[in-house]
Amino acid sequence: MQDTKKPKIKKTEEEWREELSDYEYQITREAATEAPFTGEYTNTKTNGTYVCRCCGEPLFSSDTKYDSGSGWPSFYEPVDYENVETKVDRSHFMIRTEAMCSNCDAHLGHVFPDGPMPTGQRWCINSASLKLQEKE
Repeated sequence: MQDTKKPKIKKTEEEWREELSDYEYQITREAATEAPFTGEYTNTKTNGTYVCRCCGEPLFSSDTKYDSGSGWPSFYEPVDYENVETKVDRSHFMIRTEAMCSNCDAHLGHVFPDGPMPTGQRWCINSASLKLQEKE
């Protein structure tokens, strides 16, 4: 069986710094977290697709966005589970599941098992990791 996975985007730290603001770099490349209720897309209701700020990979649809009350844009599932990767995050004296873009390894946020049906998941994502491509 042939591996159909596309190769990951690899850039140097300097290349990422040239393309991203300092804030976006801290969030996406250093796994920082924006303060709750401060992100550009926290309260956005605009229809469209949220793509990775670093590489443009489609990540989440406005159709799955909901108000979790957490202070970050929240979704109950990605556009395609192959577009996101998860790993155990043991930082900050907690055990959480980190969400990353599978195309470029950008830090997106975390996923929790306390979301709404049909998935029961809450993908809690930093606005600085996303760009909204509005539906026309």
